[in-house]
Amino acid sequence: MRILLALVLGLAPAAGHAQPGTYWWGPWGAPELGDPNSFYSPADWHGNPQYDGRFTFARIKYRGFGRYSRREGPGWAHDYPRADAHFVRIIASITAIRPFIEKGPIVASTILALDDPELSRYPVAYLSEPAAWHPTDSEALAFRNYVAKGGFAIFDDFRIENRDEDWRNFVATMARVLPGARILPLPLSHVIFDSFFRIDFSKLRQSRLASQGEFYAVFKDNDPAKRVMVVINFNQDIGDFWQFSDRGFNVVPTNEAYKLGVNYLIYALTH
Repeated sequence: MRILLALVLGLAPAAGHAQPGTYWWGPWGAPELGDPNSFYSPADWHGNPQYDGRFTFARIKYRGFGRYSRREGPGWAHDYPRADAHFVRIIASITAIRPFIEKGPIVASTILALDDPELSRYPVAYLSEPAAWHPTDSEALAFRNYVAKGGFAIFDDFRIENRDEDWRNFVATMARVLPGARILPLPLSHVIFDSFFRIDFSKLRQSRLASQGEFYAVFKDNDPAKRVMVVINFNQDIGDFWQFSDRGFNVVPTNEAYKLGVNYLIYALTH
């Protein structure tokens, strides 16, 4: 696992956090930003499920469009709702957990802003494409409180085109969100990767990427012996595998991507 630039969050600039930019993102992309003060609403979103005590997958939305894709909307909405729907069905099939799956047109997950008070009901929060994530002060404070009180955050779809610049922007953003915290390498020997399944990481590779994913974490009190509060799938996109799993998309790595998601969930609910 290769350590990236500026892993210590305290080294990132305290002021002048990363601002939303204009990006070009693949064949579906467009150099569009959208309103940085509003939230995109996915076409397949028909409201959040009413909380009833069951585990419900929580997807985090952020303002603006960032890396905008006309096909799927901004980065936070990528792979929704199919990735979420497929993942919770896997959870229901192989564990004793009985998650929310669907009710009428409402499927799979709840979509929340970080500063929504409802987030405290959901122990696991998933955020896609963090390179385009630029939280407000209110969202930063809410996220800080969420992980401090036991919440577990997954940053995914971190496939980088401008690797160093995007990583620096992410580190600067995290420095605002979790001042004094450190992003540390998450060794493949860590218990999180063996909490339910044994994962073969040699098989967990994006077909469009030559390199293998890397994993990083923020630990409670910056102590690797304590709880993982934040996990970062760098150069990896397990949600993409979940989304297309019903189409025979890269079956071998998809199996490992599901295993990784299940391990994250089991770890989060037991630590």
